[in-house]
Amino acid sequence: MANSINTNYGASIALQNLNKTNAQLETTQNRINTGQKVSSAKDNGAIFAIATTQRATMGAQDAVKNSLQRGQSIIDVALAAGDTATSALQEMKALAVNIASSTGDAQAAYLADFNALGKEVDSSLKGATFDGVNLWNTTTATNVTTSTAATGNTYQIGFGTTDKAAATAITDVTATQTAPADATAAAAFATKVDAAIKAMTTDLATLGTQSKSVGRTSAFVGKLQDALESGIGNLVDADLAKESAKLTALQTKQQLGVQALSIANSSSSILLGLFR
Repeated sequence: MANSINTNYGASIALQNLNKTNAQLETTQNRINTGQKVSSAKDNGAIFAIATTQRATMGAQDAVKNSLQRGQSIIDVALAAGDTATSALQEMKALAVNIASSTGDAQAAYLADFNALGKEVDSSLKGATFDGVNLWNTTTATNVTTSTAATGNTYQIGFGTTDKAAATAITDVTATQTAPADATAAAAFATKVDAAIKAMTTDLATLGTQSKSVGRTSAFVGKLQDALESGIGNLVDADLAKESAKLTALQTKQQLGVQALSIANSSSSILLGLFR
């Protein structure tokens, strides 16, 4: 191409290359500053959309985990009350035998202890409340959200709409007892306590199973969050070591581009020398 002061093709090419290098350098600097290769939709629209959706899912999992932890606490409080009631019932069993085998003042003393423990059982079950929920003393089913907010799955903890504190086996021993009229009535004390212990241990087994289930689900949610976070990182995180090396190369390339543009722009001055 002929030399001309009207058209400087070399300078145009040098400027195009320098602009391209500057754009690449800006992209690399942004990746280093944010630590992400996809930090906005303009970097990669499809990947950005996927990552944003997964971040929203992670946020929903936090709510799921909070719900599960609340459910775990409700069950733990109910289990503590059940253990207290069971210990009292075991003492009541011994007292029931003593009531059946004694008379007079001794029997009255045993009966007083029996009634005191019955009230303890009643108060422990009715007082086992956490965040307004008592699994022993409720007629409302209690639900806790499970693994994923996307499906909206729930499962029930507790005993549904059954008020266990008002169950016949429990009220038979928590109600105030009067002195037995005969040996048959005295023997009934032990029978009532046996029924209460059986009911209580069965209910505790149910709560224990639910507690383990909630714990496993909570652990799963935690692992799911970790997997989601790792997956998002795989999609959007930048390789900082690679970007650092690329930054050095582009900075060098930028300096060379500036020099090339300077040389191309000096061609007009060379033409002036021909007329001297």
